[in-house]
Amino acid sequence: MSIFTVMFAMGTILGFVGAGGSGFIIAILITFFHIPVHTALATAMAAMFLTMISGTISHYREGNVDLRVGLTTGLFGALGAYVGTGIAHLIPASQLIWLTASMLVLSSCLIWLRTRSARFSKQISVENSTPVPLFLIKAVGIGIVTGLMSGTFGIGSTPFIQLALLLFMGSSLQKVSGTTMMIILPIALFGAIGYNQAGYLDIPLLIKVVCGTMIGSYIGAKFTNIAPTFVLRFAMITTPLLSGLLLLGS
Repeated sequence: MSIFTVMFAMGTILGFVGAGGSGFIIAILITFFHIPVHTALATAMAAMFLTMISGTISHYREGNVDLRVGLTTGLFGALGAYVGTGIAHLIPASQLIWLTASMLVLSSCLIWLRTRSARFSKQISVENSTPVPLFLIKAVGIGIVTGLMSGTFGIGSTPFIQLALLLFMGSSLQKVSGTTMMIILPIALFGAIGYNQAGYLDIPLLIKVVCGTMIGSYIGAKFTNIAPTFVLRFAMITTPLLSGLLLLGS
């Protein structure tokens, strides 16, 4: 019951910021429940996929999802994630924990740097006017890179996806939250498939994690549109930072 309660609270936060949350899940499972790192990564990726379903539906109903960006980027992200799981299998547990924590802290810093400008607080809708060839180049690049990172380090690469959407697609923070969830769906699915094929997926643990995060994520997404921009920005920055610090201290 303790795992469910913790995951429900965490899912609410993740749904609010549009985060996949696997980094947070990994940090909690390793730090507080002493789950082996590869098992934690596998469980987190699978849980993230299931959690993203409810969160994406909720964000779509709230008008926070760009379908063209989400579907195209997510397709190539899935390919990168599957390849990344093979890389993770070759990395020793102690090094993998350190690398995952470092990526989470770095992602938090990048989001802080790129959202300091006031222009990111406004609704910017340039993605629909981007020429198709240029759009595809951006979508393929974002998908492959963030997918590879997700599969290798077991994280959803949420801050990196959010940063890319802000920087290259010109999305608002609200659009970024919902579209990121849609992109993470195929990334998490193929990441989970890769980890399952390697024998790391723990089904009973997965059920406990998913029950909490799915409910919490759906509820949390309801607050994205009504929250002040500075609150949303603060949550986007602190979520991966806290996850990384927890892992470094484990």
